[in-house]
Formats: sequence, structure tokens, C-alpha cells
Amino acid sequence: MHALEVSLGDRSYPILIGPGLYAATALMVDHFVGKRVAIVTNETIAPLYLAPLTNALRDLGLSVVEIVLPDGETYKTGNTLDRIYDALMRERCDRSTTLIALGGGVIGDMCGYAAATYQRGVPFIQIPTTLLAQVDSSVGGKTGINHPLGKNMIGAFWQPKLVLADTDTLNTLPARELSAGLAEVIKYGLIRDYAFFEWLEDNMDRLVSCDPDALTYAIERSCANKAEVVAGDERETAKEGGRALLNLGHTFGHAIETALGYGTWLHGEAVATGMLMAAQLSAHLGWLASSDVARIGDLLARARLPLKAPRLGAEKYFDLMGHDKKNIGGRLRLVLLKRIGEAITTSAIEPGDVLAAIAACCADQKEPSRDG
Repeated sequence: MHALEVSLGDRSYPILIGPGLYAATALMVDHFVGKRVAIVTNETIAPLYLAPLTNALRDLGLSVVEIVLPDGETYKTGNTLDRIYDALMRERCDRSTTLIALGGGVIGDMCGYAAATYQRGVPFIQIPTTLLAQVDSSVGGKTGINHPLGKNMIGAFWQPKLVLADTDTLNTLPARELSAGLAEVIKYGLIRDYAFFEWLEDNMDRLVSCDPDALTYAIERSCANKAEVVAGDERETAKEGGRALLNLGHTFGHAIETALGYGTWLHGEAVATGMLMAAQLSAHLGWLASSDVARIGDLLARARLPLKAPRLGAEKYFDLMGHDKKNIGGRLRLVLLKRIGEAITTSAIEPGDVLAAIAACCADQKEPSRDG
């Protein structure tokens, strides 16, 4: 087992990475504040992992409430969130109830938001079961739901008490979901860790084939990068750089997800194409060489991620990108690359330059391409 910490003073918490952790209640017990636990999961994960976790918690003498939601990004809504609140209220859960998010990023975001808002805040634990959730969404305390006009526009910062990243759960992960998670892994190499980017180039085939040692290293390195960024800028308030750098490709990617309907493209697929758009724009500005863009595209392709975004039209892209949370004073604020391993935030990009990057990465398609 590998251990990291997100250092946030009295709200610091551990990230534990390794096999066989999802029902390791001995690691959780110190983080419970009462005798009641509510597990939030979905219809895909429940048959695999819910019963063993529930039984292990009941063996500790805890009362367990099970909340099983429908699976998919399309259900990351206020209506689905209400199902969590309904169950908590129906079971008379109080502030001493600990919520457990058992699932991928959608479950983690919704469970975390429920924890942040139910009775004005209850503790929660993250048990991420997808690669994307293990390397990104379970760490850092961003929680929320989608709105028809924008992704993750409604939410709260609410840090978990513990993150348990069980690498064994990746054995049941579909190949498409694995690739989506690899997009966020590649992101860390692009924004701040060139040595990790080089390691990914050398080891991508091992990651795609689910080599356990390679996956464990990638998860640990990704979490270490994110923990350091979050510790320095928890609420994304830094005027330059800071936590906003973790959103490389997300402004473009969120526009794709919103336009096509949540769940048509997986989040990581949209982010992958968005990162390539950001790389194209960075090259257009003279910061990256064309060979750098080619390296990035090659690594994304080897991770079996799409390289071409849907042709939504410039007006649609700009409208949806205008809802991005990084924007300040009505100005589009983008994360771009000075070089591989160094990202910046900037609001000084002309619309024509953005359009050129979009056009270079668009194709007439709605489903992700496997060959770019």
C-alpha cells in the first residue's frame, strides 16, 4: 500500500493506494464520527462491491444505509441528487452520519456534494473505482452536479476524510473507461511533470494492458501532483497558475460534453481532445513546436483516446466555453502550454486564434474516434 497526504492543515487527509482496499474498514474506522454510514453507489458498481463493504461495516457494529443510483453522467443532476437526500432523510440520518462514495467520478461528485450540503455538512470518504476517479476527481474536494447549460456549474468545495484507491477495482473497468482515465494521467505530465510525461511515453502500452505495477505508479504519481497543487490553491483563487492548471483541456472538453449531451463522450475523452486543442493553440502562438503537438497526439492515440472533436460550429463552442468557471470578467481564460511540462493560464487570447485551434482538431462526428 502506498500512502500520500493532501496537506490542508486540520482538514488534511490521506490517500491510500493499493490492492484490496475498498472494504478495508480498519483503515476507515478512525474517520467515522458516529455509528451510522450511508454508502452511495450506482447500479453497475453495486453488484460488484456493495455487499462486501456493507457486511464489513456491519461487522464493526455500524448501521448502514445503501443508496443505489442509476449509472452514467446523464444522471449527474439535481433530480438524482435528491434521491440521496430522500434516503438520508427517510432513514433519519443526522450529522454524525458518514457518507461513503463507492464508484467513479459521477458518484464521487454527487456524494461529496450531498455531504457538503446535507444538514450543512457531514463527513465523507471516497472509494473511487475508476482510474479517472482515482487519479483526479476523488482528490481535492471539488463536488457538484451538471446543469443543462454547463458541466459542474453547481457544487461546493468539500474535502473527504480519506481516499481509498483500490487498484483491484480496475480489473472490472471497461477498456473505454480505462482510456478516459489515462487522459487525466497524461494531463499531469503536460502541465507540470515532464519526467512523468516521458515515463508515460515509455510505459503507455503497459498501462493500456492494465499492468498492475505500471498502474499503481501512475496513480501514485498523479495523486502526488494533484495533492501538491491542491495544497497550494485549494479553492482555485490564485490569479495565475495554481489549481486552474489542472483544467488543461477542460474548457474545450466541457463544451463538447455539454453540446452532445452528458455521457455521449466520456469526460476523459472530451478532455483528451481538449488538451490537443490547447496544444494546437499553444503552437499557433509560437510556444510549442509542431513536433511537440505530434508527441502529445501520439501519446493520446496510444492511450486509445480520440483526437478529433465534433464540428459543433464556432458560435456553439464559444457560447459553451463562455460558461467555464475559470473565466473572469467575461473574458475566456484558458490553460495553455509554454512547453510540455509547463502550463499557464491566460485571458489574452484572440478569438481568431482559438478558432484556428478548434478547426485543426474538429471532424464531422458525434462518437469518439478510436484512430484519431
